[in-house]
Amino acid sequence: MTTIKVKGFKIFRDKKRPFKARCYHRKTGLKIDLEKAPLGSAAFFAECAKIAAVYEACQAKEPRPGTLGALPAFYFRQEHYLNLSRRTQADYRKVANFLAPIADTPLHLIDTPLIAGIHDKAAKKIGWRQANMLRTFLSEVFRFAVPAGLIDANYAEAVIPKPRPKGRPRANRPWTIEELLKVLELAPPRLAAAVAVIANTGLDPSDAIALRRDAVEDGVIWADRGKTGEPVAIPVPQRLQAVMDAARQHNAITMLASTLGGPWSYSGLSTAWHRFKKAQAGVVPAELTLKGLRHTMATILREAGAAPRKIADLLGQRTESMALFYSRDAQLAERNRETMDIYQGEIERRTEVVKLSLKSVKPGQISK
Repeated sequence: MTTIKVKGFKIFRDKKRPFKARCYHRKTGLKIDLEKAPLGSAAFFAECAKIAAVYEACQAKEPRPGTLGALPAFYFRQEHYLNLSRRTQADYRKVANFLAPIADTPLHLIDTPLIAGIHDKAAKKIGWRQANMLRTFLSEVFRFAVPAGLIDANYAEAVIPKPRPKGRPRANRPWTIEELLKVLELAPPRLAAAVAVIANTGLDPSDAIALRRDAVEDGVIWADRGKTGEPVAIPVPQRLQAVMDAARQHNAITMLASTLGGPWSYSGLSTAWHRFKKAQAGVVPAELTLKGLRHTMATILREAGAAPRKIADLLGQRTESMALFYSRDAQLAERNRETMDIYQGEIERRTEVVKLSLKSVKPGQISK
């Protein structure tokens, strides 16, 4: 089959006989009948254009004033939303689509029980994580709608987030040093270079692959976190310098390059990583993620006694709470042992004081 790509459409052929070709619009799921409009024909492209036009028209349709649907539309015009990272904007747009069937709900009917019910339904339909994202999104929407006089209160604030399902492994766990060394030993050179840079900078994978060659100035990597926009200054020690020098053996404008010699795309890096893990099944744990390397750095720093504020600064986090989140797997037993020794020493000291005071009291002075 001749490769034909149309933006917004998924074109593929069945893997089983008779290997029938199919075409769907990604956003709406609408199907193009390839028997009536053969792939690549004028009729085919006309159908694609018609479906895309209908979708764009629906997207541009303004929600009715005084309804639930009007609130996200209001928030999407705010500077706060426009300053968010593209990833966060996309996440918010995605969960906002879940509200489409109830967009005409009058604002006077909205209250906390209704939002809690929407949250519960979302958890069943799109999963607990996306349901919590929806709750966060609605809380932001209401936060800006209240001072604008569009709604009376933030009805999402009191909704309880859904917990992680019991027994489900946590995503993005920290790597052990042994796991990191094994991956660096077995991975193809360009993938190994990406892993090494992420591990030694603590950058999110999407930020690491976007680093330009000129990002280093006076021995410091200067970058902005794509998700938060926070500036990050990462000193370049000898180990990291060696990694970067090895990674630069290509002609791409970025510090890291894909196996094709150009800059990595996030999807390309993810695909290469998953293929590598599949090929090394049984040797490289399946649950290892590239984002987990960020947690690895935070965990090691916390175990070494680095203050949460210092960890937050290095990771490009605004708050110490996020630094604690990334380092929550730190094995603090050894460090806490010192604290416990201090506590036990103080208990023993105070016990001796109490014993001495009791000895100084005559039996007749103790009331029965």
